[in-house]
Amino acid sequence: MTLETVAPFKEVVDEIMEAGGDAFRLCFQCGLCDAVCPWNRVRQFSMRKIIREATFGLTEIDGDDIWRCTTCGRCPDRCPRGVKQIEVSVSLRRVASEYEVFPASVRSARTARASLISEGNPLQGERQKRADWAKDLNVKPYDEGMEILYFVGCYFSYDPRMKKVARATVDNFNKAGVDFGILGNEENCCGESIRKTGSEKVFKQLARDNIKTFIDRGVKRLVVSSPHCLHTFKNEYPEFMVNFEVVHLSQYLMELVDADRLELSGEYVKKVTYHDPCYLGRHNDIYAAPRDLLQKIKGLELTEMVDSHQDSLCCGGGGGRIWMDTPQDERFSDLRLHQAKDTGAGVLATACPYCITNFEESRLNLELEEVLEVKDIAEIVNEVSQ
Repeated sequence: MTLETVAPFKEVVDEIMEAGGDAFRLCFQCGLCDAVCPWNRVRQFSMRKIIREATFGLTEIDGDDIWRCTTCGRCPDRCPRGVKQIEVSVSLRRVASEYEVFPASVRSARTARASLISEGNPLQGERQKRADWAKDLNVKPYDEGMEILYFVGCYFSYDPRMKKVARATVDNFNKAGVDFGILGNEENCCGESIRKTGSEKVFKQLARDNIKTFIDRGVKRLVVSSPHCLHTFKNEYPEFMVNFEVVHLSQYLMELVDADRLELSGEYVKKVTYHDPCYLGRHNDIYAAPRDLLQKIKGLELTEMVDSHQDSLCCGGGGGRIWMDTPQDERFSDLRLHQAKDTGAGVLATACPYCITNFEESRLNLELEEVLEVKDIAEIVNEVSQ
């Protein structure tokens, strides 16, 4: 099925342009996007072809290709013409979503969308249980005048593995004497991933709900654990004429250490390699803070993988792919774990819930449980801080 099947040619092209994909006209088919795309490490895929087809409004919308982009940022980072491949890809998804045309691999994203509408999170967790992870931690509701709002995020609130990171984060804050609070069941998903799957209306509703809550509660400064929350609050919510100070957890922990509020007195005698999440690194240029924090820890030996910093290999979870089906032999996270293992490190550290989720699954599938640990930076800091 093509877009032309469900709508006239001119209408389709106009919709793509209105949805933010008008930069496709700049493409001169050099193919650099395909050369750097992580998909071509596991299977054949051509972003160049999608851009070309978008020019003519002929892209097939019942296949998987327009849903493959993980929005990792590699191709726009290298594009000599400023084609904005991510915007083009998302605009095609918006058109497909409008006409309710989805391949089988994307059906779980539709379930996530339904859960976002009903419960404010993509994981089908009950809204009233959003703060259950903190029940025995005596975490306060956010009140105006507190130092920071800790915006926990969906995965840290509901996923069993990521709840451990949220608890470690609270421990770090308490050790540093931070006056902070959370929103509990008033917190909604930031909406970043659902926007990337084409559900613009759902994103806007989530954004408006969060913004109203922030304003009503007098929020001035947010600390977030997820790079996707960081990106959305910092770069996308200003579209709604609001602007809050947003800080990623790795930056804030470094701030606490530099201010002598959080002391890293313990030792962590392990070799560690750090993975740059796409939305922390390429999308928001935060490379130093996580590494500086790790290098402050006594005994920790930091080593780099083959693909690092600007060239970091995507885990495969961005662009809503965290909710979509990916065959095991096509998972970037498997490649990344092999790269981590090749450094001789015993710990793969990162700072993103999608990355940790994918890496933990790959660690299990590749039977690397005894060889490699996967840790969020907050967990490592919590082990050595006081």
